[in-house]
Amino acid sequence: MSDFKTFVTQSNFAQWPQKIQQAGDALRLFHGRGQCFLDFEYFSVDYFEPVLWIVVYREPEAEFWAALCAALKAEFGAICAAAIVQSRYHNSPVSYCLWGDIPKNFSVREGAAEYLVDLAAKQNIGYFMDMQPTRQWLTDRADGKRILNLFAYTCAFSVAAELAGAARLVNIDMSKGALQVGRENHRRNDARLTTSGEEAELKFLGHDILKSWGRLRKLGPYDIVICDPPSLQKGSFDAVKDYPKLARRFRELLPEGGDIVACLNAPYLDEAFLREIMAVHCPEAEFVARLAGREDFPELNADRALKVLHYRLTPQV
Repeated sequence: MSDFKTFVTQSNFAQWPQKIQQAGDALRLFHGRGQCFLDFEYFSVDYFEPVLWIVVYREPEAEFWAALCAALKAEFGAICAAAIVQSRYHNSPVSYCLWGDIPKNFSVREGAAEYLVDLAAKQNIGYFMDMQPTRQWLTDRADGKRILNLFAYTCAFSVAAELAGAARLVNIDMSKGALQVGRENHRRNDARLTTSGEEAELKFLGHDILKSWGRLRKLGPYDIVICDPPSLQKGSFDAVKDYPKLARRFRELLPEGGDIVACLNAPYLDEAFLREIMAVHCPEAEFVARLAGREDFPELNADRALKVLHYRLTPQV
């Protein structure tokens, strides 16, 4: 049973105003989905200046929810322009405001970059905050590199890499609508270009990745391949069936010493699943490390959390 006083204690609710005042980037205030907060696993709270964004995965208990909404209004009504709730326990997501209005043409900040987000009634808003450490990893290595962004979605990896001086960026995704947002993300960030101060060579391919290897090979080779597929998306990708198909192709896309970042965000598939696929289907790739997650995304079980594995292609014997 959700008890509001218990929630206040477990979540360090009293510290949220200070965190918001100090926030320079997008911030997770409460990560219930990590299973670290008993009875409160079904929702999360983010801050995208100047908006609170609350995602709820099952219908909350009425008394607890009323107390939480009242507390949010009392603490943040004067400092946040809006508080938006996305309910994901309906047949399709529903978004509504506790106060304020859903902003249009809205973006969030992350380091030197900004990314468009859509806070209306869509399950995915166009930005995955939990990938920030991986984007930072890429930023630290992108200068002068040729990068392939598989399952690019709205091209956040590509934007981060261009800002860090990448030479060539190839983004591929089946969703042409998502890639169009990606193009706009790049346009918005052009004025922020760092390192070389020059725009990278950019390509956006609206194709089925599993049927596009010939074209991707011709556009290569690449120094870094980022692979962040959906776990299970009807008509697009099934990690159990299709990840081996990806792993078999990495060798032909990268030279010796090339880096692979293989991602998996399926709670029902553990790290061993992905490591086994890479060992069997891309044995030339040596495991380097699992990249750390965000500190504000605490996880009880690392195998249920986002998994980001770094591999490097070794010389062929």
